[in-house]
Amino acid sequence: MEVEYITDLDFKDQYHKLQTRMIHIGLSKGLTHPETIKYSQELDMIMNSFQKISHFTEEK
Repeated sequence: MEVEYITDLDFKDQYHKLQTRMIHIGLSKGLTHPETIKYSQELDMIMNSFQKISHFTEEK
């Protein structure tokens, strides 16, 4: 089993790219467009995962 590590910088870069894409779609298609909502939900999942990982590593 291969373990993949993500650094804070990788996370921030990935998050920023998705956020920029979501903003672009939101401005061009509207904030309630399904594609905008999809990106928003992806960003929520990424942030939740990062917070869980951060919380876990802070406890150790």
